[in-house]
Amino acid sequence: MTPSTTRRTVLLSTGAAALAMGCGDGNGDGGTGSDTGGDGGGDSAATKAPAATDAPAGRELAATSDIPVGGGKIFADEQIVVTQPTQGDFRAFSAVCTHQGCTVTEVRDGTIDCACHNSRFRIADGSVEQGPATQPLSEQRITVDGNSVRLV
Repeated sequence: MTPSTTRRTVLLSTGAAALAMGCGDGNGDGGTGSDTGGDGGGDSAATKAPAATDAPAGRELAATSDIPVGGGKIFADEQIVVTQPTQGDFRAFSAVCTHQGCTVTEVRDGTIDCACHNSRFRIADGSVEQGPATQPLSEQRITVDGNSVRLV
């Protein structure tokens, strides 16, 4: 501390910084990263999703042949999962589980699965097939241009 810096000034500054950090992550949900809130844990290999990072509009995500019929592919960096429930029908959803904000980990057997607490979402519409999640995955906008799946 310098002679002009008092202990009170240091403590107040530190407290203000801690308060600012604890108020959330700037996305309006109190810092939980999910729609339903909560602070439960979960000690699985799945990780909490970082704040959504939107990829540039029109950016190619994948070739249509990369998205299996009856399945899908997770794009972790973009926080998007693209599915193809039936031949030629491409859908996209947030890859952030609505239960606790983990990134979904797998697409299999017609569902998008989150390993944190075993929530499962239907590939056709993102609705909950198995909880504990109670809210569907939010739909994301994509377009199919020839053999390319692109963000809108």
